[in-house]
Amino acid sequence: MLHRRSLLRSLPITLAGAWCAGMDRLTLARPVAPRAKRVVMIFNSGAPSHHDLFDPKPDAPDTIRGPFKAISTRIPGVRFTELIPELASRADKLSLIRTLHHTHTQHNSGMHWSIVGRPYRLDSTLINPGPQDHPSLGTLVGWLTRREEPTRLFPPYVITPHPHCDSFAYITPGQFGGCLGRDNDPLVVAADPAARDFRMPSLEPAPELTSERLRGRNDLLGGLSGPHPMLDALRRRAGELVGSPAVRSAFDLSREPARVRDRYGRHTWGQSHLLARRLLEAGCRFVTTVNGPSIVWDTHKDNFNSLKNRLVPPMQQGFVALLDDLEERGMLADTLVVWLGDFGRTPTINADAGRDHWPNCFTAIVAGGGLQMGRVVGASDRIGAYPKDSPHTPADLHATILSALGYEPQGTFFSTAEGRPSPLSEGTPIRALLG
Repeated sequence: MLHRRSLLRSLPITLAGAWCAGMDRLTLARPVAPRAKRVVMIFNSGAPSHHDLFDPKPDAPDTIRGPFKAISTRIPGVRFTELIPELASRADKLSLIRTLHHTHTQHNSGMHWSIVGRPYRLDSTLINPGPQDHPSLGTLVGWLTRREEPTRLFPPYVITPHPHCDSFAYITPGQFGGCLGRDNDPLVVAADPAARDFRMPSLEPAPELTSERLRGRNDLLGGLSGPHPMLDALRRRAGELVGSPAVRSAFDLSREPARVRDRYGRHTWGQSHLLARRLLEAGCRFVTTVNGPSIVWDTHKDNFNSLKNRLVPPMQQGFVALLDDLEERGMLADTLVVWLGDFGRTPTINADAGRDHWPNCFTAIVAGGGLQMGRVVGASDRIGAYPKDSPHTPADLHATILSALGYEPQGTFFSTAEGRPSPLSEGTPIRALLG
């Protein structure tokens, strides 16, 4: 049988582009049975310090080491810092990649590289999404899901509570439909799940719009054909979502017992993680929970107090609650949890007791999803500045996730804005995690 990549290479470039523009036949083949059914990505916008969390350097000088002590974990010989004892006690249910790296030093371009797995065309924070963008991992999974299940109602990709961004003025490219089209935009919650009156504004019909009137409007629109089929499809899907009690119910956190909500933490990050679990149960394939707002982890000043008193407690509480809850519900085995940020932070502590941007080496965490747990992939050097061995890029992490979901990262293609075939990921799956 002729491999899809070989076939594409044998075609004239115009024919290959035309064929890839209608990708349905190409994206459905899965080379292996999927290990994972769904993904939740905990994204920490602004870049947490790997030195002060998952990759401490207790033998380094104090200008690098910082004030936090290293503690033992459930993985023999592996230490975290004292800031995250609950995660240390569950380390055997996690695997670490300590040698992620790329070359973008600015937040939006750094976030782009982490979530898209490719560099942006310039290294800058002052950028915004556009129709030429390559799709993020979540966007791709949503796109693939829609092609496998064209009649599905539940949104396959959701971002909570707000999209990746820098100061809400500059939104990270790649996380929306981009070159795949606006119909592949994720559903963005755009509200605080921890709010007392939290509701999904985009799923709540106007009070005067009864279900009968809504059905009547949808029937009327269904009999009309507009000049833009994509807009018609978006309008139809929006009407179906607003009219679906099951979809609205998935977003209704008031259905959760108070003790469960308390377990996750009555803060935005914790309730976003709880919402992610509910959405996955309801049929969502990929949820990104953005630990923000904006670039809240950008600790150029007062890094250590910020981590200890403001940032790490809600992050750890929500992360641990999600892991435990998924395991207790029998979902962790086929739900892949990913913890990630823009990049790392400098080994050397600056004059403001902070750490600056550092894309040369940082840590990502994975859990569940049929991957090998209790593993540490790669090691940073003695000061946590560069990979000492087994370096990996975000593209390798993406290829690993796609493989766990049953997709062949370099053998399945989408069409770029220029009409060229592009693999889902240009990375290589991390075999130590796939087993």
